[in-house]
Amino acid sequence: MLFQRTTPEQKRAALRLALSSGKLLRFPGSFSPLVSMLIEEIGFDGIYISGAALSADLGLPDIGLTTLNDVATRGRAVARVTKLPALIDIDTGFGEPMNAARTIQEMEELGLAGCHLEDQIQPKRCGHLDNKTLADTATMSRKIQAAAKAKRDPNFLLIARTDARASEGLDHAIARAKAYIDAGAEMIFPEALQNEAEFEAFRKAINVPLLANMTEFGKSPLLTRDQLERLGYNMVIYPVTTLRLAMKAIEDGLRQIDSAGGQAEILDLMQTRTRLYELIRYKDYNEFDQAIYNFEKHP
Repeated sequence: MLFQRTTPEQKRAALRLALSSGKLLRFPGSFSPLVSMLIEEIGFDGIYISGAALSADLGLPDIGLTTLNDVATRGRAVARVTKLPALIDIDTGFGEPMNAARTIQEMEELGLAGCHLEDQIQPKRCGHLDNKTLADTATMSRKIQAAAKAKRDPNFLLIARTDARASEGLDHAIARAKAYIDAGAEMIFPEALQNEAEFEAFRKAINVPLLANMTEFGKSPLLTRDQLERLGYNMVIYPVTTLRLAMKAIEDGLRQIDSAGGQAEILDLMQTRTRLYELIRYKDYNEFDQAIYNFEKHP
């Protein structure tokens, strides 16, 4: 109820088992605990916490302005409400190798199942924008080594993201991925691949699990679950989808209220009070205190 009975260690072990199943694991992005509860209810495999969505929700561009505290606070809030494993974006690790090591231990402590660390340098930017600047391979490898050594739970999943495709080309991105695996990365996240053939080439070259990013309005084609499974990918994230859906609905609704003078005409577009209370398990809290759930409920 207040916290899930499934422990972080159990979530991480379950994720490791699922990764070996050959099934494509689907991790929609979540920008709030409430969204995470809905992701679980619908039946997805896990939760993804996007740095871009977190930045946007704070009213900031995705250029490395969020802090370890920002990310840790949101990560804990999301992870505590769901039995699903939650993966989080830690950008460049919030500093040098020692900072990355601390970040890993903070994420473990807060109940996350894994994270991904990227090879950009500050000011970083969204992986589907141009003119990104990358750390050299040796520097990034040292950061991955530090992160891998910092893990206390061996099932905490360390993912290396490479943004090299845009600036260095596919072959260099693959070479970086291999170096990152040697340094201790357990999964590779190749960012901004430009066509299905590039997804296929990465799969043929890399022998650890691969993550596909199906973000809208980016450089990668929006491949389906069947396509990604056929290509041999192990996980797919939809990082900003829920935020985009929510913000479009909110904007449309606010404009309707502004123009019509009220919200009566858009009630059918809203989640009802009944449905919200069902999702947050309001009635279950009555087990703790009979005085909590003693009101007349309206839709």
